[in-house]
Amino acid sequence: MTEDSQRNFRSVYYEKVGFRGVEEKKSLEILLKDDRLDVEKLCTFSQRFPLPSMYRALVWKVLLGILPPHHESHAQVMTYRKEQYSDVLHALEVIRFISDATPQVEVYLHMHRLESGKLPRSPSFPLEPEDEVFLAIAKAMEEMVEDSVDCYWVTRCFVNQLNNKYRDSLPQLPKAFEQYLNLEDSRLLSHLKTCSAVSRLPYDLWFKRCFAGCLPESSLQRVWDKVVSGSCKILVFVAVEILLTFKIKVMALNSAEKITKFLENIPQDSSDAIVSKAIDLWHKHCGTPVHSA
Repeated sequence: MTEDSQRNFRSVYYEKVGFRGVEEKKSLEILLKDDRLDVEKLCTFSQRFPLPSMYRALVWKVLLGILPPHHESHAQVMTYRKEQYSDVLHALEVIRFISDATPQVEVYLHMHRLESGKLPRSPSFPLEPEDEVFLAIAKAMEEMVEDSVDCYWVTRCFVNQLNNKYRDSLPQLPKAFEQYLNLEDSRLLSHLKTCSAVSRLPYDLWFKRCFAGCLPESSLQRVWDKVVSGSCKILVFVAVEILLTFKIKVMALNSAEKITKFLENIPQDSSDAIVSKAIDLWHKHCGTPVHSA
């Protein structure tokens, strides 16, 4: 039996006896031992399974290009990243854009603006919509990534991925949401249309902010595993599953304003189940990547 077939056999066995996560962790550890990390296989693993929390920051940094695939370069590259972080931070302090009292997420925003050539003349200038998105994502990321240098780089590269790799895809997600909701529950979609709510749903919160500020970080990071590793379409199925989960409540509301207000502040205690069902729904409609390790 080949190594791959042995690994696949073990995966099936562990899943049947309820220890699926054990085998997933072992498979990831095997991938992470390679001298040169296989980015494609790491992407595939992240698409198929939730990342163990102890490895999430490392995998995200590799997939987002913060760290190179070669292990031996990681320490040196992170030294450069820390130096760049310190240099930008110092520049903002010198021009008095930030102080010790500035909230950390705002520090990250000013750093990102400076590095992007979009720093306004004064920190008191009104925020642009894209700045609001950055702050929401940074605030959520703070709860997931402990180290401030890592948090800044992951937030910055995550936002850049949204603005570049997914630039053409994100505007298409509301249409895809409507399509898949119709397949799953056409009556629910008809109710939204009757209330003229379809065009007023919180798409910015769902798709531009990737549910930052909507789902708790413990559930959100499982969604972001998929976004970081190459699929922004997972966001559609999270939105669909939110509607399916709260169908009774939504069907009882008779105005677009009430529906939108509820969806912007959904109960948090159902979030883990929503994300699990959303991932299943995503696999159902979009298939499952072939690599298990």
